[in-house]
Amino acid sequence: MDVRDRIVTRVARELKDGDYVNLGIGMPTLVANHIPPGVHITLHSENGLLGIGPFPTEDEVDPDLINAGKETVTEIPGCSYFSSADSFAMVRGGHIDLTVLGALQVDEQGNLANWMIPGKMLKGMGGAMDLVAGARRVVIAMEHTTKGGGHKILKRCTLPLTGAQVVNLIVTELAVIDVTERGLVLREIASDTTVDTVRAATGAELIVDAAVGHF
Repeated sequence: MDVRDRIVTRVARELKDGDYVNLGIGMPTLVANHIPPGVHITLHSENGLLGIGPFPTEDEVDPDLINAGKETVTEIPGCSYFSSADSFAMVRGGHIDLTVLGALQVDEQGNLANWMIPGKMLKGMGGAMDLVAGARRVVIAMEHTTKGGGHKILKRCTLPLTGAQVVNLIVTELAVIDVTERGLVLREIASDTTVDTVRAATGAELIVDAAVGHF
């Protein structure tokens, strides 16, 4: 299975029937195509759409119907449109049950850095700062290490923070990790890896659950 598909398929299992969910730009948007059977959620977009459907086929594309990442999307029956101000009021009012975001770095305290790398061009901070402060649960979907093999899960983030102590769960192609008051708890590992491999790829201490599962 493709790395990204493995990650988003596992993240999709965190969705609960009836949830209002916001999917961040990039890999998190792919979660929409892996919602488990029998689970009905409502997808929210910061640019003012509640009730997003799967990505469109070629003959369904409507250039006026986009998500916050400017990707074309579809709508589901009963969807609604409104201003981005109203959309952010939903986020800031605590009405989003779960948000799935990408990350540059996450640390053992649940701090998140995902909005900028100093010295690189920045288009804007997007809605992540509001989402991590307002959503009831924050799930990170990311590759376990950088392209060069560097750690992305650290003892302390070194990049500017998006939010402090906001992350609840980290899902990578190697592992599912809970962020707890005790630290990072390794709950599951990929079926083709080992605990030692995950430890080596992680720049923070891992507490290994007594009954580590597989995905």
